[in-house]
Amino acid sequence: MFFYPAACDVEEELLELVTMVIVACDGERNCKLRPYDRAHCALVYLRKHDTLEQLAAGFGIGVATAWRYTNDTIECLAKFAPSLTEALTSHHADRYVLLDGTVAETDRVQAPGHFSGKVRREGVNLQAITADKGKLLWLSPALPGGTHDVKAAREHGIVDVCEQLSLKILADKGYQGAGGTVITPIKRHRGTELPDKHKKSNTVHAALRAPVERTISRIKQWRIFRHARISPNKLTSVAAAILTLMIYT
Repeated sequence: MFFYPAACDVEEELLELVTMVIVACDGERNCKLRPYDRAHCALVYLRKHDTLEQLAAGFGIGVATAWRYTNDTIECLAKFAPSLTEALTSHHADRYVLLDGTVAETDRVQAPGHFSGKVRREGVNLQAITADKGKLLWLSPALPGGTHDVKAAREHGIVDVCEQLSLKILADKGYQGAGGTVITPIKRHRGTELPDKHKKSNTVHAALRAPVERTISRIKQWRIFRHARISPNKLTSVAAAILTLMIYT
Protein backbone atom coordinates (compact mmCIF):
# COMPACT_ATOMS: atom_id res chain seq x y z
CA MET A 1 0.00 0.00 0.00
CA PHE A 2 1.29 3.48 -0.82
CA PHE A 3 0.26 6.99 0.18
CA TYR A 4 -0.08 10.17 -1.83
CA PRO A 5 -2.03 12.49 0.46
CA ALA A 6 -4.29 9.55 1.33
CA ALA A 7 -4.04 5.76 1.23
CA CYS A 8 -4.67 3.84 -1.99
CA ASP A 9 -5.30 0.10 -1.69
CA VAL A 10 -2.96 -1.00 -4.49
CA GLU A 11 0.00 -3.32 -4.04
CA GLU A 12 3.54 -1.97 -4.45
CA GLU A 13 4.03 -4.58 -7.18
CA LEU A 14 1.47 -2.78 -9.34
CA LEU A 15 3.15 0.54 -8.74
CA GLU A 16 6.46 -0.92 -9.91
CA LEU A 17 4.82 -2.43 -13.00
CA VAL A 18 3.24 0.88 -14.04
CA THR A 19 6.52 2.71 -13.43
CA MET A 20 8.34 0.29 -15.75
CA VAL A 21 5.65 0.69 -18.42
CA ILE A 22 5.95 4.49 -18.26
CA VAL A 23 9.73 4.30 -18.59
CA ALA A 24 9.41 1.89 -21.53
CA CYS A 25 6.95 4.17 -23.32
CA ASP A 26 8.47 7.57 -22.51
CA GLY A 27 12.19 6.87 -22.33
CA GLU A 28 14.03 9.91 -21.00
CA ARG A 29 11.26 12.45 -21.59
CA ASN A 30 11.45 15.36 -19.15
CA CYS A 31 8.35 15.72 -16.99
CA LYS A 32 7.48 17.58 -13.84
CA LEU A 33 6.84 14.28 -12.06
CA ARG A 34 9.24 11.35 -12.23
CA PRO A 35 7.84 8.05 -13.64
CA TYR A 36 7.27 6.63 -10.13
CA ASP A 37 5.04 9.58 -9.19
CA ARG A 38 3.22 9.51 -12.52
CA ALA A 39 2.47 5.86 -11.80
CA HIS A 40 1.08 6.95 -8.42
CA CYS A 41 -1.10 9.50 -10.14
CA ALA A 42 -2.50 7.06 -12.72
CA LEU A 43 -3.21 4.32 -10.19
CA VAL A 44 -5.02 6.72 -7.86
CA TYR A 45 -7.12 7.87 -10.81
CA LEU A 46 -8.05 4.34 -11.86
CA ARG A 47 -8.47 2.83 -8.39
CA LYS A 48 -10.15 5.67 -6.52
CA HIS A 49 -11.30 7.70 -9.54
CA ASP A 50 -10.42 10.98 -7.86
CA THR A 51 -11.19 14.05 -9.93
CA LEU A 52 -8.43 15.69 -11.94
CA GLU A 53 -8.67 18.65 -9.61
CA GLN A 54 -8.01 16.37 -6.61
CA LEU A 55 -5.07 14.73 -8.38
CA ALA A 56 -3.62 18.11 -9.33
CA ALA A 57 -3.82 19.35 -5.75
CA GLY A 58 -2.47 16.10 -4.30
CA PHE A 59 0.54 15.87 -6.62
CA GLY A 60 1.28 19.59 -6.94
CA ILE A 61 0.64 19.81 -10.70
CA GLY A 62 -1.85 21.55 -12.97
CA VAL A 63 -5.19 20.01 -13.94
CA ALA A 64 -4.15 19.75 -17.60
CA THR A 65 -0.92 18.04 -16.56
CA ALA A 66 -2.84 15.58 -14.37
CA TRP A 67 -5.07 14.76 -17.34
CA ARG A 68 -2.07 14.25 -19.63
CA TYR A 69 -0.25 12.00 -17.18
CA THR A 70 -3.28 9.77 -16.50
CA ASN A 71 -4.31 9.60 -20.16
CA ASP A 72 -0.80 8.83 -21.41
CA THR A 73 -0.29 6.13 -18.78
CA ILE A 74 -3.64 4.49 -19.59
CA GLU A 75 -2.74 4.40 -23.29
CA CYS A 76 0.70 2.92 -22.50
CA LEU A 77 -0.82 0.19 -20.32
CA ALA A 78 -3.46 -0.58 -22.95
CA LYS A 79 -0.74 -1.39 -25.52
CA PHE A 80 0.36 -4.37 -23.41
CA ALA A 81 -3.12 -5.93 -23.18
CA PRO A 82 -3.49 -9.22 -25.11
CA SER A 83 -5.99 -9.67 -27.91
CA LEU A 84 -8.79 -12.19 -27.45
CA THR A 85 -6.96 -14.88 -29.46
CA GLU A 86 -3.68 -14.24 -27.65
CA ALA A 87 -5.41 -14.47 -24.27
CA LEU A 88 -7.14 -17.75 -25.09
CA THR A 89 -4.21 -19.44 -26.80
CA SER A 90 -1.91 -18.57 -23.91
CA HIS A 91 -4.40 -20.25 -21.58
CA HIS A 92 -3.21 -23.85 -21.45
CA ALA A 93 -6.17 -25.40 -19.67
CA ASP A 94 -7.93 -27.92 -21.90
CA ARG A 95 -11.28 -27.78 -20.11
CA TYR A 96 -13.27 -24.54 -20.33
CA VAL A 97 -13.34 -20.82 -19.71
CA LEU A 98 -15.89 -18.70 -17.85
CA LEU A 99 -17.71 -15.75 -19.42
CA ASP A 100 -19.71 -12.97 -17.81
CA GLY A 101 -20.74 -9.43 -18.62
CA THR A 102 -20.95 -6.31 -16.50
CA VAL A 103 -21.96 -2.68 -16.96
CA ALA A 104 -19.49 0.07 -16.13
CA GLU A 105 -21.56 3.13 -15.27
CA THR A 106 -20.80 6.55 -16.69
CA ASP A 107 -22.37 9.97 -16.15
CA ARG A 108 -21.02 11.74 -19.22
CA VAL A 109 -23.57 10.86 -21.92
CA GLN A 110 -27.18 10.08 -22.51
CA ALA A 111 -26.57 8.83 -26.04
CA PRO A 112 -28.98 6.31 -27.60
CA GLY A 113 -28.12 2.74 -26.68
CA HIS A 114 -26.06 3.56 -23.60
CA PHE A 115 -28.91 3.19 -21.11
CA SER A 116 -28.70 -0.22 -19.44
CA GLY A 117 -31.83 -1.83 -18.06
CA LYS A 118 -29.59 -3.98 -15.86
CA VAL A 119 -28.30 -1.05 -13.77
CA ARG A 120 -30.97 1.49 -14.84
CA ARG A 121 -28.49 4.16 -15.92
CA GLU A 122 -26.06 4.98 -18.71
CA GLY A 123 -22.95 2.87 -19.04
CA VAL A 124 -20.94 0.51 -21.22
CA ASN A 125 -21.05 -3.26 -21.57
CA LEU A 126 -17.82 -5.13 -20.76
CA GLN A 127 -17.28 -8.86 -21.27
CA ALA A 128 -14.84 -10.72 -18.99
CA ILE A 129 -13.32 -14.14 -19.68
CA THR A 130 -11.58 -16.04 -16.90
CA ALA A 131 -9.92 -19.40 -16.43
CA ASP A 132 -11.78 -22.06 -14.46
CA LYS A 133 -10.31 -20.81 -11.14
CA GLY A 134 -11.19 -17.18 -11.86
CA LYS A 135 -7.90 -15.80 -13.23
CA LEU A 136 -8.75 -12.96 -15.60
CA LEU A 137 -7.74 -13.77 -19.18
CA TRP A 138 -9.42 -11.04 -21.21
CA LEU A 139 -11.56 -7.92 -20.79
CA SER A 140 -13.40 -6.66 -23.83
CA PRO A 141 -13.58 -3.24 -25.45
CA ALA A 142 -16.57 -1.18 -24.36
CA LEU A 143 -19.92 -1.42 -26.12
CA PRO A 144 -23.01 0.71 -25.36
CA GLY A 145 -24.57 -0.30 -22.04
CA GLY A 146 -27.84 -1.33 -23.68
CA THR A 147 -26.09 -4.13 -25.58
CA HIS A 148 -27.25 -7.57 -24.46
CA ASP A 149 -24.53 -9.93 -23.28
CA VAL A 150 -25.17 -12.51 -25.98
CA LYS A 151 -24.92 -9.85 -28.70
CA ALA A 152 -21.73 -8.48 -27.15
CA ALA A 153 -20.17 -11.96 -27.06
CA ARG A 154 -20.90 -12.43 -30.75
CA GLU A 155 -19.74 -8.95 -31.73
CA HIS A 156 -16.40 -9.40 -29.97
CA GLY A 157 -15.94 -12.77 -31.69
CA ILE A 158 -15.85 -14.68 -28.40
CA VAL A 159 -18.20 -17.40 -29.60
CA ASP A 160 -16.38 -17.92 -32.90
CA VAL A 161 -12.84 -17.88 -31.45
CA CYS A 162 -13.69 -20.34 -28.67
CA GLU A 163 -15.37 -22.65 -31.17
CA GLN A 164 -12.28 -22.56 -33.39
CA LEU A 165 -10.12 -23.41 -30.38
CA SER A 166 -12.55 -26.14 -29.23
CA LEU A 167 -12.79 -24.33 -25.91
CA LYS A 168 -16.05 -24.64 -24.00
CA ILE A 169 -17.59 -21.52 -22.44
CA LEU A 170 -19.66 -21.62 -19.26
CA ALA A 171 -22.03 -18.65 -19.19
CA ASP A 172 -25.25 -17.56 -17.48
CA LYS A 173 -28.78 -17.33 -18.89
CA GLY A 174 -27.97 -14.03 -20.59
CA TYR A 175 -26.06 -16.00 -23.23
CA GLN A 176 -28.77 -18.50 -24.13
CA GLY A 177 -28.91 -19.02 -27.87
CA ALA A 178 -25.31 -17.90 -28.41
CA GLY A 179 -24.45 -21.17 -30.14
CA GLY A 180 -20.93 -22.46 -30.65
CA THR A 181 -19.44 -24.04 -27.54
CA VAL A 182 -21.38 -21.86 -25.08
CA ILE A 183 -23.01 -23.84 -22.26
CA THR A 184 -25.77 -22.12 -20.29
CA PRO A 185 -28.16 -23.30 -17.54
CA ILE A 186 -31.08 -25.45 -18.63
CA LYS A 187 -34.08 -23.21 -19.15
CA ARG A 188 -37.45 -23.90 -17.55
CA HIS A 189 -40.32 -23.53 -19.98
CA ARG A 190 -43.31 -21.48 -18.92
CA GLY A 191 -45.82 -23.50 -16.95
CA THR A 192 -43.46 -26.42 -16.39
CA GLU A 193 -41.11 -27.51 -13.62
CA LEU A 194 -37.53 -28.58 -14.22
CA PRO A 195 -36.78 -32.24 -13.46
CA ASP A 196 -34.53 -32.81 -10.45
CA LYS A 197 -31.63 -33.93 -12.65
CA HIS A 198 -31.76 -30.61 -14.52
CA LYS A 199 -31.92 -28.67 -11.26
CA LYS A 200 -28.81 -30.50 -10.07
CA SER A 201 -27.10 -29.79 -13.39
CA ASN A 202 -27.88 -26.07 -13.02
CA THR A 203 -26.56 -26.11 -9.44
CA VAL A 204 -23.26 -27.60 -10.61
CA HIS A 205 -23.14 -25.09 -13.47
CA ALA A 206 -23.65 -22.17 -11.05
CA ALA A 207 -20.91 -23.44 -8.74
CA LEU A 208 -18.45 -23.75 -11.63
CA ARG A 209 -19.28 -20.19 -12.74
CA ALA A 210 -18.83 -18.62 -9.29
CA PRO A 211 -15.15 -17.67 -9.87
CA VAL A 212 -15.97 -15.36 -12.80
CA GLU A 213 -18.50 -13.51 -10.66
CA ARG A 214 -15.84 -12.96 -8.01
CA THR A 215 -13.50 -11.67 -10.71
CA ILE A 216 -16.15 -9.19 -11.86
CA SER A 217 -16.25 -7.92 -8.27
CA ARG A 218 -12.46 -7.49 -8.35
CA ILE A 219 -12.72 -5.58 -11.62
CA LYS A 220 -15.27 -3.24 -10.05
CA GLN A 221 -12.80 -2.46 -7.27
CA TRP A 222 -11.27 -0.16 -9.87
CA ARG A 223 -13.73 2.61 -9.10
CA ILE A 224 -13.45 4.20 -12.52
CA PHE A 225 -15.86 1.43 -13.58
CA ARG A 226 -18.43 2.43 -10.97
CA HIS A 227 -19.16 6.00 -11.98
CA ALA A 228 -16.84 7.09 -14.79
CA ARG A 229 -16.66 10.82 -15.49
CA ILE A 230 -15.19 10.34 -18.95
CA SER A 231 -16.53 9.63 -22.42
CA PRO A 232 -17.66 6.00 -22.87
CA ASN A 233 -15.28 5.84 -25.84
CA LYS A 234 -12.33 6.20 -23.43
CA LEU A 235 -13.45 3.20 -21.40
CA THR A 236 -12.13 0.82 -24.06
CA SER A 237 -8.60 2.03 -23.32
CA VAL A 238 -9.32 1.95 -19.59
CA ALA A 239 -10.54 -1.66 -19.84
CA ALA A 240 -7.37 -2.66 -21.71
CA ALA A 241 -5.22 -0.88 -19.11
CA ILE A 242 -6.99 -2.62 -16.22
CA LEU A 243 -6.59 -5.94 -18.04
CA THR A 244 -2.84 -5.34 -18.22
CA LEU A 245 -2.70 -4.51 -14.52
CA MET A 246 -4.68 -7.59 -13.51
CA ILE A 247 -3.03 -10.24 -15.68
CA TYR A 248 0.60 -9.25 -15.14
CA THR A 249 0.53 -9.05 -11.34
